[in-house]
Amino acid sequence: MGDTQELSRGSILLTGTSRAYESPSKYIQGTDEFLNVFKYGSKYGSRFLFLIDSGVYDIISEKIKSIEDKCSCSYEVISFIGECCMENVAELAETVRKFDSNVLVGVGGGKVLDIAKLLADETDMPRIIVPTSASSDAPAADWAAVYTREGVHISGRPTRRSTELVLVDSEIIVNAPARLFSAGIGDALATWFEAKACLNSCTPTCVGTYRSCRVGTAVSRECYNILREDGLSALRAVKAHIVTPAVENVIEANILLSGLGFINGGLAGSHGFHNGFSNIPGCKKYLHGEVVAFGLICQLTLENTPIDEINDLMQFMYDSDLPVTLEQIGIECTEENLETIAEHTLNHNILIHHEPIPVNKKILKAAIIDADKLGRDFMARLGK
Repeated sequence: MGDTQELSRGSILLTGTSRAYESPSKYIQGTDEFLNVFKYGSKYGSRFLFLIDSGVYDIISEKIKSIEDKCSCSYEVISFIGECCMENVAELAETVRKFDSNVLVGVGGGKVLDIAKLLADETDMPRIIVPTSASSDAPAADWAAVYTREGVHISGRPTRRSTELVLVDSEIIVNAPARLFSAGIGDALATWFEAKACLNSCTPTCVGTYRSCRVGTAVSRECYNILREDGLSALRAVKAHIVTPAVENVIEANILLSGLGFINGGLAGSHGFHNGFSNIPGCKKYLHGEVVAFGLICQLTLENTPIDEINDLMQFMYDSDLPVTLEQIGIECTEENLETIAEHTLNHNILIHHEPIPVNKKILKAAIIDADKLGRDFMARLGK
């Protein structure tokens, strides 16, 4: 494949004027709200199946046992570890059918929540999504990031049904590692910039072949405003494991506003670069939001954003414990790595083509090199 685009800009440009908006049916957030899971979920069914991230399985299963009033509901629990891949969905579907459950509750991080969405589609069950950290916008998005068993990103996939309830317990969130909260800020930080790119390039949102409603744009902008106003004070409180108004605001931004923003505003360069970075083995130990954060710097250099604006954003990212260089996401700036990243970013997902400028491998490599140089210069000024 040469340096020309495999994906035609003409094939992804909007040709109509219809608008669309999509969201979960209900969102509830607050301290100890998980203890109401049976009360809220009993309107959908009485036989619950909890699919729980293995990393929090013991904590969550004990919380479930501690709920005194289960509203006459029964339940089963399954521990999950692995990638959100279609092979795992098929295997879990067989297990789900054995239990004859009629409400699926996904509890954990982004991958287990995404696989719960696809599993609910596969088994035709209503779903409740319970994030145990504010590490990404996956909980509020009717969309799943699909990977290979080895963890290489394949595509984003819309779900057939909307989530019946997103249930967020703020007390659980603040007791998760602060690094997860930082990663959520990184993921959410890109929301507004990607929505702007899609708006300027006249490309469709994640809802389908529609332009963004004004509410989608407004949500994306408000997400960014909350992060800049409350992000650092919220992160400080999370490190102390306390719930404050700033924490509640940023939880909402990381989970709800970012989720609604990317579905209804669209994805572009930040996640496009992320998908390319995911092919480099050294990147595997870094969180989705951390990699997206550096992808945002790449997007901004690609768009020729003024350096003062990029430096301002990098200062916020640094203060939020987010990476600003390739090295900080486990990638060496070698020609071999750049070729792998550019090839996947350009030819194996459509997101980079949502940018309002033409792209090819040479342009993408230059954007990555420039972003890394800006980040290294920034760190040098700090004496790091």
